[in-house]
Amino acid sequence: MQSPGKLELNRRDLMVGTAASVSLAAVTNSAHAQTQKVDAPMRNDVSFTVNGKPVSLELDNRTTLLDALREQLQLTGTKKGCDHGQCGACTVLVDGKRINSCLSLAWMHEGDEITTIEGLGTPENLHPMQSAFLEHDGYQCGYCTPGQICSAVAVLDEIKAGVPSHVTGDITADPQASELEIRERMSGNICRCGAYSNIVEAMTDVAGRPA
Repeated sequence: MQSPGKLELNRRDLMVGTAASVSLAAVTNSAHAQTQKVDAPMRNDVSFTVNGKPVSLELDNRTTLLDALREQLQLTGTKKGCDHGQCGACTVLVDGKRINSCLSLAWMHEGDEITTIEGLGTPENLHPMQSAFLEHDGYQCGYCTPGQICSAVAVLDEIKAGVPSHVTGDITADPQASELEIRERMSGNICRCGAYSNIVEAMTDVAGRPA
């Protein structure tokens, strides 16, 4: 019969051997995984209109509209904020409706009309909403401003078209561009500087101007 000391040594040797075997297997599997062939990403042509100009691109199918605008077309006015569709900095207009471009794949917009902040106005000829943001200091640091302005333009179009929101009291009547309506509809656009009251003032100003 073996002594306790001899048994303890055997147990220790067994544990060391087991650990070595597991480590060797992990290294072997890792090396095998690294040598496996990786398929090339699928690419396709996509054509749409951006700020009034026809555009054709060959893109990885995983490319978001945001990345196509910023990296392929150099339209960097549209910002990448959270990249999760929660901050609204990437808001653009597609066929007149606002979307979070970070959540939308570029190939989904074949044939669409896309408008970014660069397409709303120029320094010499500002869009009324751009002018109002300047007049009411609705931009603060400016990072979220392109998305805010694109969203603001769409919001006033929604109200003008009679589209109700969650805070519309009477859905059978035309909604008004009240502070409550504007704040509810703009709630998906976050401004960390806290310029919300100025943004509401800018939008109210534009809404009150003659068509």
